[in-house]
Amino acid sequence: MNFQQLRSVREAVRLGFNLTEVAQQLHTSQPGVSRQIRELEEELGVDIFMRAGKRLTGLTQPGQELLPMVERLLLDADNLRRVGADFSASAQGQLHIAATHSQARYALPQVVHEFRQCYPQVRLHLHQGSPKQVAEMLARGEADIGVATEALASYDELVTLPCYRWTHSIVLPKDHPLLQQSQAVTLHDLAALPIITYEQGYTGRAHIDEAFEREGLAPDVVLTAMDADVIKTYVELGMGVGIVASIAIDPERDGHLRTLDAGHLFEVNVTRLGLRRGAWLRGYAYDFIERFVPTLTRAVIAQALKGARTE
Repeated sequence: MNFQQLRSVREAVRLGFNLTEVAQQLHTSQPGVSRQIRELEEELGVDIFMRAGKRLTGLTQPGQELLPMVERLLLDADNLRRVGADFSASAQGQLHIAATHSQARYALPQVVHEFRQCYPQVRLHLHQGSPKQVAEMLARGEADIGVATEALASYDELVTLPCYRWTHSIVLPKDHPLLQQSQAVTLHDLAALPIITYEQGYTGRAHIDEAFEREGLAPDVVLTAMDADVIKTYVELGMGVGIVASIAIDPERDGHLRTLDAGHLFEVNVTRLGLRRGAWLRGYAYDFIERFVPTLTRAVIAQALKGARTE
């Protein structure tokens, strides 16, 4: 049994049993992948995959039992390498951060800047994606740290810790009639207007939909986007009123727009930091996290990674 055999099994499952893609991912040939899998099956005495001819079609029952063990062995091997690197070159290496656009654009820049000044020999990789993509990058070991508001808490293989709470704001052209009314904006006010906001699954969109649904209202969402900058652009063009994360409001850059607090309309959101359960983090990764969220000390994170959940 060797790690290349285990990687072949893991990647075959992850890539939908497509051995051509597995071979590309592992930088080898398709026959080589098939051989690695077959040799492992022969050594274990069971078929890991179901087959239709030479094509893999799914996991057998033994394969389903073995997959979590394969994942753990590969994670432990990766952790061993990280431990060695942590002691041999504690201030050198790589750190992969996966984040949604809103987090990468508005929440992380100052942390990244400070971290880079303290660890000039650590190469930072900032991967952007949807909340689901952020969670999957963590689960696959492609990212060390993930930051998102949606999705992370839904993955059992991840440990999630709360970072900060935030609310939504309403963005309007500077001459919009809503700015003239004396009473606080209501959901009924918004439901009567064209709305521009986030796509489903992004930046607290679920809380926006739930609020209208509770009031029995059907908002006229005329345009959706993944990030607040795009939403604000179309608000400026007069296409509707925007609902964005409050952290996405920059008084200097958005001086041509006006904002109203929507904290009384929509539920408070919690941005979470995600880590792969059981993963070994380099010392500088702990430092990055604590710079981002001072309450998430190394002791708190280490306890969470060992299995204790932090809500």
